[in-house]
Amino acid sequence: MRWIDILDRLVVEAEPQLTEFDAAIGDADHGANMTRATCACKAVLGDVPPLTTAAAFSEVGEALAQYIGGASGPLYGAIFLALGDSVPATTDIGAGDLVAGMREALISLHNLGAAVVGDKTMVDAIAPAVAELEQLVSVGAPFPEAVAAAAEAAARGARSTIPLRARKGRAAYLGPRSEGHQDPGATSSALLFEALRLAVGP
Repeated sequence: MRWIDILDRLVVEAEPQLTEFDAAIGDADHGANMTRATCACKAVLGDVPPLTTAAAFSEVGEALAQYIGGASGPLYGAIFLALGDSVPATTDIGAGDLVAGMREALISLHNLGAAVVGDKTMVDAIAPAVAELEQLVSVGAPFPEAVAAAAEAAARGARSTIPLRARKGRAAYLGPRSEGHQDPGATSSALLFEALRLAVGP
């Protein structure tokens, strides 16, 4: 799957930055965990390619949940498992299918982690990206244009976590010391949308 191939490349490139961000407010292992997980996703998809896109999403979700580990594993897994459950069981899916799947993925994140925008989590990147994607697709914008705008929204959302005080996850225990640092989960989540932008773009 082109999306995952590109995500793996972006995560490998960003591993030092993810490690640096996580060292400030976490366990300093988010970069290594993400790199291990996206590599595992490529291996899973390459060994016996799934017959449908929905099945591929589910395979990726299982691999992410297993190989990222910690609190992030189930959350990242939930994104792709929700996509797998939501999109049609066909080889090709449309823009509307992916948008609906991303909405379900966001709902899964809310249900699993109870985080909202402003809590300094991956939701700060994903929620605005999904909202941008939904809005543009609903008015008939070309899908690559909508995804590009969503990727920009995700990157802005990740940067918006810098001044925030963490209210969820391990960083929440730091209280005011969590302020002034970009959330690593929001940063890696923004890479999801950047990878999708590159996958669907010209």
